[in-house]
Parts: sequence; C-alpha cells; structure tokens
Amino acid sequence: MVLDTITIPTQLPCLAQGIAFVVACATAAGLPLTRVREVELATEELLVNICHYAYPGETGTIEIHYTQDDTHQLLLEFSDTGQPFNPLDLPEVDLPDDIEQRPVGGLGILLIRTLMDRVTYNRTGEKNIVQFMIRLPH
Repeated sequence: MVLDTITIPTQLPCLAQGIAFVVACATAAGLPLTRVREVELATEELLVNICHYAYPGETGTIEIHYTQDDTHQLLLEFSDTGQPFNPLDLPEVDLPDDIEQRPVGGLGILLIRTLMDRVTYNRTGEKNIVQFMIRLPH
C-alpha cells in the first residue's frame, strides 16, 4: 500500500523537495536520526544521477513512492521514464589502500548499495524503477 507520493522535475534545484519528502517519510517511519541521514544521502545520490543521466538535454520527472508494510520495512520507490539504466549493473568500485590516489567522484552507487538494506532495479514498460528497502526498528 502506497502511503504517499511526490513527483518532482529532474532539475537539480528541485531535488531538495524530493529529499525533504524522503527525510519526512523516514522520520515518520521511526528511523533513528543516523539512519535517516543515511537514507537521505542515498536518496540524494540516486536523484542526482537521474537528473544527470536519465533525460539528456531535456527535463523529465521523478516519482517517489513511500510504502510501509507489516514486514517492518520502509520501501522507497523512485521511477522515471528516462533512458533505461540499471545502476546495479555497474561493477563494484575498487577502492585503493591510499584514498588520496582515488579520483574524485564515482562512489554514489557504492554508497547506495552500502547504506540501504536492499536495492533493486527493474524496467517496467517505459519506466526505470529503483527501490530502496530499509528495515524498521521493532
């Protein structure tokens, strides 16, 4: 059951509205503040990627659905009708022992994979759908 939904344009200045929506959902679900901040960071990384790559040369929209069910999970679903792209197909990032040797950037998907309990992607019709599953405290 979807509890709430928001649609935002794929413009960087509009992302704050989507991020605030996700933070409010995570807070309402009872996540501790540190976990809310992790969900916030993962959301920001995903939304920035969608803005940069889903709609080259044009503006589209991102729908964010918030669901909570009896299995003590918070589900955030992000969908867009941009170019097909599965972020989970990207290879794992190899982090060097000396972090100063690593070029800046390119860690967003690693952060998402690390911070969320489970992440899925599928392409349904014309939609890219990324889901974040977050276990709720009991």
